[in-house]
Amino acid sequence: MSRAGLALTLVLAAGLPFARVEADAPPSQSEIEEALTCQCGCGLTVHSCNHLQCPSGEPIKDEIRSRIAAGETRETILAAFASKYGEKVLSSPTMQGFNWFAWITPFAALLLAGTVLVVVVRSRLHRTVLAAPGGGTLAGTDDPAVRARLDRELADLDREP
Repeated sequence: MSRAGLALTLVLAAGLPFARVEADAPPSQSEIEEALTCQCGCGLTVHSCNHLQCPSGEPIKDEIRSRIAAGETRETILAAFASKYGEKVLSSPTMQGFNWFAWITPFAALLLAGTVLVVVVRSRLHRTVLAAPGGGTLAGTDDPAVRARLDRELADLDREP
């Protein structure tokens, strides 16, 4: 076995015990609270709700605590709250049904805006190059009167200290 193969095997073997601990670990109270939106109307997560003695947040926190003590998984707890309050209780939309649109839209909008920006900039650069036919001379300087005025003003600028 080569050195690279041995190193890869050691790294993977070292990571396996940690992966099993995470999979077997019960969800934390704050993790579940962050995944749920408070139903008092504040628009914050249950964990972040800043209302003292919130009529919605406090009972939800108590229920989460009892479900974790009963050994329920994160998915089971979130599914129970979604069935009780509806999908609006979840702080992030699921990737099911039409909700995928909520996940895709911001990235699609950024991609579209970037594409439009590139097209517009290239178009304007192309137009600018076409508008300067003399190999970089300014448009409109073919007129002798304009050219003489431009030369006079440049000469005046050179004389001023």
